[in-house]
Amino acid sequence: MTSTTAEAARTAAATGTTSEVELLIGGMTCASCAARVEKKLNRMDGVSATVNFATEKAKVAFADGVQVADLIATVEKTGYTAEEPPPPRPAPATEPQAPAPDTEPDALRHRLLVSALLAAPVVLLSMIPALQFDNWQWLSLTLAAPVVVWGGAPFHRAAWTNLRHGAATMDTLVSVGTLAAFGWSLWALFFGDAGMPGMHDEFRLTVSRVDGASTIYLEVAAGVVALILLGRYLEARSKRRAGAALKALLELGAKDVAVLREGREVRIPVSSLAVGDRFVVRPGEKIATDGTVVEGVSAVDAAMLTGESVPVDVGPGDQVTGATVNAGGRLVVEATRVGADTQLARMAKLVEDAQNGKAEVQRLADRISAVFVPVVILIALGTFGAWLGVTGDTAAAFTAAVAVLIIACPCALGLATPTALMVGTGRGAQLGILIKGPEVLESTRRVDTVVLDKTGTVTTGRMTLQAVYVAEGEDEKELLRLAGALEHASEHPVARAIAAGAETALRPLERGRESAGALPPVEHFENVPGRGVRGRVDGREVAVGRLYDDLPQELARAAREAEQEGRTAVVAGWDGRARGVLAVADAVKETSAEAIRGLRALGLTPVLLTGDNRTVAEAVARTVGIDPAHVHAEVLPEDKVDVVRRLQREGRAVAMVGDGVNDAAALATADLGLAMGTGTDAAIEAGDLTLVRGDLRVAADAIRLSRRTLATIKGNLVWAFGYNVAALPLAAAGLLNPMIAGAAMAFSSVFVVTNSLRLRTFR
Repeated sequence: MTSTTAEAARTAAATGTTSEVELLIGGMTCASCAARVEKKLNRMDGVSATVNFATEKAKVAFADGVQVADLIATVEKTGYTAEEPPPPRPAPATEPQAPAPDTEPDALRHRLLVSALLAAPVVLLSMIPALQFDNWQWLSLTLAAPVVVWGGAPFHRAAWTNLRHGAATMDTLVSVGTLAAFGWSLWALFFGDAGMPGMHDEFRLTVSRVDGASTIYLEVAAGVVALILLGRYLEARSKRRAGAALKALLELGAKDVAVLREGREVRIPVSSLAVGDRFVVRPGEKIATDGTVVEGVSAVDAAMLTGESVPVDVGPGDQVTGATVNAGGRLVVEATRVGADTQLARMAKLVEDAQNGKAEVQRLADRISAVFVPVVILIALGTFGAWLGVTGDTAAAFTAAVAVLIIACPCALGLATPTALMVGTGRGAQLGILIKGPEVLESTRRVDTVVLDKTGTVTTGRMTLQAVYVAEGEDEKELLRLAGALEHASEHPVARAIAAGAETALRPLERGRESAGALPPVEHFENVPGRGVRGRVDGREVAVGRLYDDLPQELARAAREAEQEGRTAVVAGWDGRARGVLAVADAVKETSAEAIRGLRALGLTPVLLTGDNRTVAEAVARTVGIDPAHVHAEVLPEDKVDVVRRLQREGRAVAMVGDGVNDAAALATADLGLAMGTGTDAAIEAGDLTLVRGDLRVAADAIRLSRRTLATIKGNLVWAFGYNVAALPLAAAGLLNPMIAGAAMAFSSVFVVTNSLRLRTFR
């Protein structure tokens, strides 16, 4: 993109006047095609475009005054087709909408099979002199002609289209090379000595001096077409497999839903659901959309969406996500998000955007591909001239030039990044890891420090009852029963934690009784500001909080120990005496310590960031294995950005993991932002990576997957560059027969795609 266009696009974006559209591009056959379309679009004023060869899509941002029709016209003038993706058609309730079939591999397979069946005898006759009967060359011509003309038609058609627009692509190299070999053979057969009965030929791996008038290259013309069609077919099939994860993600959702209408269940398409609708989910059914459980208790299996294998128990008031499976009882759910706002739709959009993007290394490959084909044509002409000048052998010069044309196709360059990105982001989606874009991959390689927000990331974000200490001679269950009953009447987070802990502890004792799981009622409840609560329970005057001045020695010691461990100590008693201490804290997630070990194994230094006091923060840090020297406590929400910037000024590349609104700015400031998917929308939007499951261990997995994907991209590019750099001099030196060159070129593309597919096995 030119600086003027980039400035125009930036200005439009700054004034909020940009629009975005995604176009389906047809007719692209290699990276050079994608580079041409992208270049033409970016030359338009106020347009910024990225064209992806692997996904065959263009993502275009354009300013006011530019119409989508203008963009499509520009693409068509370049020699390709463009259209907007069709809007999703609502599926009828009884017949789920099937995805549009991908017919490209099937069409290629048909063309490949016919071409291979015809080309095989030609190659065998040319390579094995013992098979060469009288006039075998005319049979070879009969078999080879349909392969070159019909089998190679896609290459010739694309080359002609590009020629009309003054451009050259990979298809130009294939078309010129095969037609030149076929044309030379026709001349030798009809006007030279090659058509004479009893003519014999010998297959050579390298170029050698021969009589040009008696040499035919039908095996080269037919064999190269068949080999490149094989490469294209394997490529198309692999691309389909690479995009399978996104396709599977899009198909996860339910097709229809049983909505409650005036007390009756009515089956409607999911597309007709509205926010506020209540719908029924029976055991084994998919939950139709994001919502809140209003009736029923069950377990929900979210494995296909988050990678979490253990079903999660849900009940009234709990949030559930569309496309997860009800594994237990009947649920009634109230829809809170529908359509494009659901978590599944947003996940799919993030994955698709990431697959359509380009890493910086791919932009370099695109720039090379754009000039590579014209350079190769010049090299081929130079090779022909040099061989002719040195040897005077036209046939040898021609053979070397054709080998240069065929082996130099830069197809592998164009596939190196997109295929790895498609597979990596797709595999991430299956594991509950959403990578926002290819530039994120570069960031994961650089980071050396990971800043962890405490609440909701390292800890559960909910106060829970951690321990109970009772005075000598007192009963722990009685303490929990009375204190829990009193706290049940309060809305304070600490009170709710004590009440919930008491109910959980007492439930086994109450099983079988009429009042199963219930706490006794409270009379004369009173809140004492800053000190606690009191009231009458079962005829006793109960008080919980800081309402006792004199504590028994063992309770005072227990309270001190609890506070040293970062817990909130609450004294409970009745009838004027302290009877016990209840220790409440924001519980550390069971998986956090393992997650910290995983982050350290990646060479990252964990840093804990929290607004809590230092005692609490250091207690949590000790529990999970973070050095107290790397704890930043009592940090105000607006100061979290300053902590990240301070670490960056120290020369560190910082990753930030958080889940709250107050983490959004820090996530955006960090070199790499990882947002917990269980957090707020603001945090998720600000993050570079979203961890759908609220498990910190996934952070280490996300960084490992990103690094592995980046390494695969770089490995692909090294192979693609190295192949061309090594192969071109060999071909120009006459050390490669053109058919061997064609096989090597096809293998290069297949190797790149196959290497990318290894990411599907990431665990």
